[in-house]
Amino acid sequence: MLTVVLGLAGALVYGAADFLGGLAARRISALRVTAIGALSGVVLLFIAAVVVGGRWSVEALFWGGLSGVTGAAAIALLYACLAIGPMSILSPLTAVTSAIVPLTWGLATGSQLGIIAYPAFALALVAVVLVGLVPDQRAVRPTMPGLLMATGSGILIGAFYILIDQTPDDSGLIPLVANRTVNASIMITLIIVLAVVAGRRHIRAQDAPLAVIAGTHAAPHALEQVEAPARLSLLRASAAALRGGWRGGLLLAIGCGVLDAIANIIVLAGLRLGDLTVVSVLTALYPAGTILLAAVVLRERIAPLQWVGLALALAASAMLAAA
Repeated sequence: MLTVVLGLAGALVYGAADFLGGLAARRISALRVTAIGALSGVVLLFIAAVVVGGRWSVEALFWGGLSGVTGAAAIALLYACLAIGPMSILSPLTAVTSAIVPLTWGLATGSQLGIIAYPAFALALVAVVLVGLVPDQRAVRPTMPGLLMATGSGILIGAFYILIDQTPDDSGLIPLVANRTVNASIMITLIIVLAVVAGRRHIRAQDAPLAVIAGTHAAPHALEQVEAPARLSLLRASAAALRGGWRGGLLLAIGCGVLDAIANIIVLAGLRLGDLTVVSVLTALYPAGTILLAAVVLRERIAPLQWVGLALALAASAMLAAA
């Protein structure tokens, strides 16, 4: 019963983290949100690890760090596939794959579950698809690269659960500290590389002929048509708006990282106390937390099929609790 509660709690907190991350990405780039969230998560997890305690070991650092690599790669593939779209197909594909991988691993390595658990898993996987469904009237058929990246992201997310489940029981939160440290290092390095590349492209653009930069054969820039005092006022207003967007985005990104770290703690506790298959399948219901918050905070409409998915998720959870 406790494992089911922890699995559902992890899903809801993951969903809340994604909700804050989505809001932050509207103000600053998704890559920056990921890096800032990873850094804030490192701080929280390190403090929590000191309080909780645990034995530092090569195994804890190795499996935790390796799960950080898979997590960073999963995020990169997830963003890439969602950018290609359609989200209505690729998002639930990622979620259900992330559940199937550890479920298959757990069953293959001898997880002992009651008979009722198997139909419960099937019901939960259907719920994952329905809950993660993003209604889109303009949705088109997904491309092969999109399908491959969504599947790859789901496999790597599932690998995270498998790898973190290999960590020693006496290691406390140390594996999560290693996970988030590696994840943050990768994301920050990626941002620096992209910033350097963008800077070089900007320099090359500045070295281009003046006629091209000034737009000689085009209409004058709108800002150039504004009188000097008005132009200065416009620039100040734009700068203030940019600072406000950054400030709000930064706070949301930090909140996203904190919630994500808390979700990791909940999932690790579930894995230590219960079964990998149960925790991973229930955690894959993380879109439920996102859509519920979006409905409450942003007044977004929950589609009928998503309501069906939520109902099936509750039914599957009750069956797993009784298994």
